[in-house]
Amino acid sequence: MIKESVDKRARSARDQVDKFAERRTQLATAALDALAELGYARTSLREIAQKSEFSHGVLHYYFSDKVELLTHAVHLYEAVCVTRYDDIVATSRTAEELRREFTALMASTLLTDAPMHRLWYDVRNQSLFEDSFRGEIIEIDIRRQQMIANVVQSFADLCGQPLLVSHAMAYALFDGLFHQALLRHLAGDPEASKILRHDADALLDLIVGPARAAAPGR
Repeated sequence: MIKESVDKRARSARDQVDKFAERRTQLATAALDALAELGYARTSLREIAQKSEFSHGVLHYYFSDKVELLTHAVHLYEAVCVTRYDDIVATSRTAEELRREFTALMASTLLTDAPMHRLWYDVRNQSLFEDSFRGEIIEIDIRRQQMIANVVQSFADLCGQPLLVSHAMAYALFDGLFHQALLRHLAGDPEASKILRHDADALLDLIVGPARAAAPGR
């Protein structure tokens, strides 16, 4: 009897925790649209409440402040984002197939997910000033780096050539290309995605190739 009572209470406690976590996820998902539209600096819990079906009081019950809500929301988005190219890496049988699918998807997501990409760059920049969520942003950035590392390493392997740059450098290069393209796209440039695909294609060739000979005297 005692064991059954303890087990029942334990199950009840787990259910409550699960429901609380589920509710937080629901609220954070609803907050993403407001955050993506207004940006971190211009968004408060009250404004998020106004743009969703939830009251300000409900948001405050589940999240202590905007930082906590933002961190949870960005983690939800990035959980999907950092696996974006996994299927391409897993299924590509040739370097050209991987090149074609990777650059096409990168150009496509620039158009379809621009608000969320803008939010990511916004909060990453904010983390330079806000140490309260800097650790989470660094963690997400490391996962994004690994996502690109998987692509470029697979491309190099399929080419039968070495990767000429580090994974960190490859990420910085592709991230820079994407950031520039996002700025152009948000400014109304209809060629932004086309240019991004062309430049990403060219970059793949620049970072993979025969090993460079050491300079004389080294």
